[in-house]
Amino acid sequence: MRSEKTKHHTKRLNRSRFNHGLDAGNHNPDQTESQPFQWLDNNNAYPMKNEKAGLVLSINQNDGLFTMKNQPFASLIATLLACITSWSSDLLANTFAYVSLDGENKIVVYSVNDSDGMLSRQSETKLEGSAGPLCVSPDQRFLFASVRSAGKLTAFRILPDDGRLIHINSVSAGINPAYVATDRTGRHLLTAYYTEGKITSHAIGKGGHISTKATQELPTADKAHAIMTDRENRFAYVPHTGPNTIFQFAFDEKRGRFKALEPLRLSTGTNTGPRQFALHPKLDMVYFDYEQGSAIAAFNLDRKTGRLAFRERLSTLPKSYQNNNSNARIEITPDGRFLYVANRGHNSLAGFATDPKNGMLKAIGRTPTEAVPRGFNIDPTGKYLYAAGQASGKLAAYRIDRENGSLNRFATYEVGERPWWVLVTETN
Repeated sequence: MRSEKTKHHTKRLNRSRFNHGLDAGNHNPDQTESQPFQWLDNNNAYPMKNEKAGLVLSINQNDGLFTMKNQPFASLIATLLACITSWSSDLLANTFAYVSLDGENKIVVYSVNDSDGMLSRQSETKLEGSAGPLCVSPDQRFLFASVRSAGKLTAFRILPDDGRLIHINSVSAGINPAYVATDRTGRHLLTAYYTEGKITSHAIGKGGHISTKATQELPTADKAHAIMTDRENRFAYVPHTGPNTIFQFAFDEKRGRFKALEPLRLSTGTNTGPRQFALHPKLDMVYFDYEQGSAIAAFNLDRKTGRLAFRERLSTLPKSYQNNNSNARIEITPDGRFLYVANRGHNSLAGFATDPKNGMLKAIGRTPTEAVPRGFNIDPTGKYLYAAGQASGKLAAYRIDRENGSLNRFATYEVGERPWWVLVTETN
């Protein structure tokens, strides 16, 4: 991930600041653009020339190293300082963890140390009611929150330096919004409602505003628990824990509207309770966690029709466990190699490895975690997992072993009363 950012930002270096550094003793602002550096892509390097200064500066996009020729030492230092000033603020993105506290009606913001995964509490934002699910826009500029008890959807702007949330607007939507997600374009906010058994689509403005009126509102069935579009943004799926059913829709990304597929309802069987799901980032596979069934189920996604086809089901519990349990969240690593499901009751995170060719699952064990792990999330690098205990008020931090997917706990944080959702994101 970092290598891609380095490549991207190498091309964005501020040319006027380079000129300023080269001609520091004889600089005319009006002539800055008259002697621009020439960008030439050759063997993964970007040479930049300024004939007046006699400089050839090459930046290798693979390792970010500078090569400079024909430049006096003092001017060389000035050029490097100018480069660092213009480049460093954009090169490294900041990472933040957001935890919604149902018992305190607020969202707590933590900064994430990318080198070791440690968290530092930064700020908190009060809400109009009980804090629920969260999601972030594809460009990481906006955060959207469900205010469950108030039946509202709220938009915030994320300050990239410290992760603080700046309120944009709130709209009335429906009772108990159980899940929020943007579509892949970031122009539509999709919501599933647990109590009312419906889904909605709201337009998102360029400034992050949520439209007051829904683009579309569709009744579905009892206990709608999640909604997301597929990777290509052509289809949307809505699992329902009440009728043990997954609803299947075509999605129009231009208009933000749903259209029922045939069949609309996909039954998962008695006492399964499909709750949430994760999409494989590369394969045409969708994984659902079964709340009542304490299991994970793999489905194949037909790219042409959008229909899901059941492939397999694995338990998230050890065979010896006989007490009550219900599944909560499901997450997949960014590379698609590992999946995790939260067991509420057994109080563990069940891990699964995916076959790189066909996406089929293999259980890799369970890791103890905080009491009633309702929400957890994996950071964008795939190195860390953060799990919140709804009953303990604590957040457990784990390192993910890249080879076998095992979780190694390295820190625990007191977060507050009844943590509901965990969201880790980078900012731009």
